[in-house]
Amino acid sequence: MTQKTGRCMCGAIEYIFEADRKDVIVCHCGQCRQWSGHLWASVNAAFDKLEITKGMDRLRWFRSSDAARRGFCRECGSALFWHGDKIEGRKERIAIAAGTVNAPTDFYQGEHIFQDDKGDYYEIA
Repeated sequence: MTQKTGRCMCGAIEYIFEADRKDVIVCHCGQCRQWSGHLWASVNAAFDKLEITKGMDRLRWFRSSDAARRGFCRECGSALFWHGDKIEGRKERIAIAAGTVNAPTDFYQGEHIFQDDKGDYYEIA
């Protein structure tokens, strides 16, 4: 797959990565809804295939659970990354906010996860 670029809303943070797949995963869990304001749509990549090319000093991490942290821009607040803790014997992964990837993405909407936790104000077709 080709490399993709992205950035936060204010441009303080820029990144480049190589996605493993082209499907965007849509998460409806309570934490993702609070993090994003609605739902979390992301594309997955190997952690070692993500490079922060600008603004590493602007990137902040919030430990959102015992198993993951979330990365955001300290300037504009853009939610950028979900990074699960490394599990021995597995490739380290990161989820990158699909809305922060520069077009054209060549991505498509894939699986919805944690649908039972979705907000009560919308339906999933």
